Amino acid sequence: MTDASRRTIPGLRASGVGADEAPAGEIRGSTTILELLRMFPDGRAAKLMSDIQFPCAHCGGAVREPLTLAAKRHRRDPRAVLIAFRALGHGGPTETELASARARQA
Repeated sequence: MTDASRRTIPGLRASGVGADEAPAGEIRGSTTILELLRMFPDGRAAKLMSDIQFPCAHCGGAVREPLTLAAKRHRRDPRAVLIAFRALGHGGPTETELASARARQA
């Protein structure tokens, strides 16, 4: 299996899914779950999703669902979740950032 075939979802038309399409450089609220997984192919994004109890890596909605919508769907503070994912690029998140992203809102 080629690298391109591992990174392609045949027939899907969405941003960040093409094998030749580079993942976004900046994590924003509109960054999709799939784009996050592609940004960190070493598994850091998937591990963070697991750590904050997001089943998003296994969900069909991951292709088009933005990070902030996923946070709201799972009753989390979108800003805290965004901060935690942005921290992945800098050796984080810290325990405080992780706890904030994990905390459920009423």
